[in-house]
Amino acid sequence: MIHEEISDFATALSPMTALAGLDLGTKTIGVAVSDSFRQVATPLETIKRKKFTLDAGRILEITKERQLGGIVLGLPRNMDGTEGPRCQSTRAFARNLAKLTELPISFWDERLSTVAAEKALLEADTSRKRRSEVIDHVAAGYILQGVLDRMRHL
Repeated sequence: MIHEEISDFATALSPMTALAGLDLGTKTIGVAVSDSFRQVATPLETIKRKKFTLDAGRILEITKERQLGGIVLGLPRNMDGTEGPRCQSTRAFARNLAKLTELPISFWDERLSTVAAEKALLEADTSRKRRSEVIDHVAAGYILQGVLDRMRHL
């Protein structure tokens, strides 16, 4: 089921289950996971996008392997807060994914998550090649950490 509000999402989660955070791009999907205490988000991998069934299959494989309890997708709003075509695409992906899993799904405003990830990687003196390899799942980590921080204050 898709939950628009993080508070609704939080109440739908099973206790002591980790979460997945996704940064959906046109070519890749960054994936991050949390610990079961929902304290820390850790970047996991970047999925090269092929077609929905393959992409969703890999995401659901990760949720099963790690016994995850929910999925958060970064919602790429415009800087003025409006939703454009990329938000519509993300919402469509969530609707299609919801047909394949019982896990709760929610969204998190991902504005500037990639910028923050890029800055962190630059500060860590990561090479340009390595940054391009990890940027998407590091951004997913920022998205998921935002949700975890918010859920601690509910």
